[in-house]
Amino acid sequence: MKNSLIILGFFALGLVLGLTRFLPNVIMESDFSLYALYLLMFLVGIGIGADRSSWRVIKETNIKIILVPLCVIIGSLVGVGAISIFTPEIQLKEALAVGAGFGYYSLSSIFITQISGETLGVIALLSNILREIITLLAVPIFVKYFGKLAGIASGGATAMDTTLPIISKYTGKEWAIIAIFSGIVLTILVPFLVPFILEVF
Repeated sequence: MKNSLIILGFFALGLVLGLTRFLPNVIMESDFSLYALYLLMFLVGIGIGADRSSWRVIKETNIKIILVPLCVIIGSLVGVGAISIFTPEIQLKEALAVGAGFGYYSLSSIFITQISGETLGVIALLSNILREIITLLAVPIFVKYFGKLAGIASGGATAMDTTLPIISKYTGKEWAIIAIFSGIVLTILVPFLVPFILEVF
């Protein structure tokens, strides 16, 4: 819990500094977060590569590893479908499209805005950002009470990048490969699933 509060504190500090434009323009106008993400992925990769038990988990799970992203998809869509009952102003297919972002807020919100308008696009953006923030803060709780796969599932598509370090820390490096696999599958599906739900469903 302490680490989650530290993460939230740094996020809040960055938010305040960004809003007040207290930092030099070179920092404000450059996307250093991308380079920070590259560094995090590099360090996580070293940790996974050095840990032989990581590869043992893959061998033990075999084809069952496919069930992880599949269950995330089903759980996310069932969850938003149930919530849509209490939000009559949002159609079922719109709620499903928002849930099908799986935390990939940058891409899913663009698709949804183009197809259904800015209002739903903003809802998708905020919902998926919130999913990522909740994962960053609550992974220790999810893992403790619901098991290691719960931490991976909560991250959705972000389990392969932004939430991977915190997932790896609390589930163990051997589970990080499963998190990356699940995140990659969900990330690939987002640009296909979101338009399909809105235009075909």
